[in-house]
Amino acid sequence: MTDPNLPTPPDTDEKRAEPGPGQFQQVPEKRVNGDPTATPGWERATLEKLAFAALNEQKAARRWKNFTRLAWLLMVGVLAWMMFSRSSPTGDPSAAHTAVVEIKGEIASGAEASADLVVAAMRNALEDKGSQALVLLINSPGGSPVQAGIINDEITRLKALHKKPIYVVVEESCASAAYYIAAAADKIFVDKASIVGSIGVLMDGFGFTGLMDKLGVERRLMTAGANKGFLDPFSPQTESQRGYAQAMLDQIHKQFIDVVKKGRGSRLKETPEMFSGLFWSGQQAVEMGLADGLGTLDYVAREVVKAEDIIDYTRRDNVAERLAKRFGAAFGESAVHALKSVPAIR
Repeated sequence: MTDPNLPTPPDTDEKRAEPGPGQFQQVPEKRVNGDPTATPGWERATLEKLAFAALNEQKAARRWKNFTRLAWLLMVGVLAWMMFSRSSPTGDPSAAHTAVVEIKGEIASGAEASADLVVAAMRNALEDKGSQALVLLINSPGGSPVQAGIINDEITRLKALHKKPIYVVVEESCASAAYYIAAAADKIFVDKASIVGSIGVLMDGFGFTGLMDKLGVERRLMTAGANKGFLDPFSPQTESQRGYAQAMLDQIHKQFIDVVKKGRGSRLKETPEMFSGLFWSGQQAVEMGLADGLGTLDYVAREVVKAEDIIDYTRRDNVAERLAKRFGAAFGESAVHALKSVPAIR
């Protein structure tokens, strides 16, 4: 018989009190190799954690790789679309309208004002039944006589083929090769402050022979042909070579003069300075017969063509083409132009 006044002895491993209602029975802690923190199967649990972590990492890597591939594929698709897409006319080509093609910047092969792009745009504009006339909107200081000659010839051909007038509207400048193009138009309209003319040809370059002599630098250029290297800036130029280049420039200049006289005809009030390479304001150009009057694009469309709606047919390089030219061919072309000279109407 137990004395009720004596304290109750603590539970032992052999005898523990039964848990009451709402209580949890505590599981006795077991030690593994004397380590109280280790429990049976901890190695397996650790390996499972490591395995799951590695599996998740592989899944994340695969997802990132798939995302990268998809992004590259999308970018290539966008670039391909931009590469082969070109600006198209906005508006209804079947309705009566005035077609416009811009000629801006340097006139050169590979530029936005190249014969390839300008001629293609002119053909599209004149082939549309709704176009009543074509306006060439010019803002250019000049450039290649070859490119200008191609456009000039095509203007003459297209006027006869489609029986539609072709006008020129000058913004800031229409000089040199740009005027070479404009001379073939039916009429030329300018602003009173536009720069017009500069009917001449030049070939520019540099000569470093004197500087090389002072520095003691020897130029070792080997050629097959006595005149093969006469445009080399590091070699002296003989009088015969200079005369040959001048004769070629004079011939191109005469071609330019003949084109202007043919295009402008009796409207020209010829003076000794007209074909000297000088340029004039738009107001002076009208007085000299180099232009027909003052007018803007809207004025010509409204008052001359009698078709106020204007549709732009200009063909422009897309972003991808501009990047390729800027970082590719343009680099090599600039290096060539830095060392050699080519005729230019400027």
